[in-house]
Amino acid sequence: MPPKLSLVRHAEGFHNVDGAVYIRDAVLTEKGISQCRNLRDNFPYHNAVELVLASPMRRTIQTAVLSFGPTLARADVPFLVIPQAQEASDLPCDTGHSLDELQKMLPQILPDDFDVSKINMDAVEDGWNSKTGYWAFEHVALKQRAADLRSWLFRRQEQHILLVTHGAFLHYLTEDWTGDDPNRGTAYLNCEVRQFQFTPSSTENVAHIQETVESQKSRGASVPEHDPHVLDELERVSSKESNA
Repeated sequence: MPPKLSLVRHAEGFHNVDGAVYIRDAVLTEKGISQCRNLRDNFPYHNAVELVLASPMRRTIQTAVLSFGPTLARADVPFLVIPQAQEASDLPCDTGHSLDELQKMLPQILPDDFDVSKINMDAVEDGWNSKTGYWAFEHVALKQRAADLRSWLFRRQEQHILLVTHGAFLHYLTEDWTGDDPNRGTAYLNCEVRQFQFTPSSTENVAHIQETVESQKSRGASVPEHDPHVLDELERVSSKESNA
């Protein structure tokens, strides 16, 4: 049986404030850290999640550690960093660091009592942050990256997987563009969690996901806060494709 997915958008980063998209690989604000604490205290599946994933961006790794500490404290739960889940755009705030740089930076932004060796970075290959080729900020590349990630998730043996990723990429991963309009930006709030399952027709090669009814009901008809950063990403990639 394919796994259940908990998909999480990272907490507030400095790039989400005052349009500061020039900040390279932005980290969390104090508000973002507070959002993580709140999520940690209210997340109902700490004992059910069997695998934690995050993109190699600093803010997603921070969000995973600060929000899901009780989950990661379980010795049997791996924590993998996967570049396929990085954000869509090629802006500085969405451009990550090399593996060596990231490994040196993490102890500075994570709690002192967190064992950094828990983080498995074997998948962080050279060039993952190049924003070219497979990793490009282009519609075709983004769709392929999202499709590859869905297929990889479908093949996993765990029954409940948690992924911390990004607002724009979540639209590609879920193939759901609801909420993508000038008044709302991304449909995902910072630190929001939604539950997904694979569609009955999914296979190892072609997999699709849909939000569970319970997840939809739990968030009701709430309107996400306006986030021009993510909205701009989606508009830019659409514009690039139109002019190609």
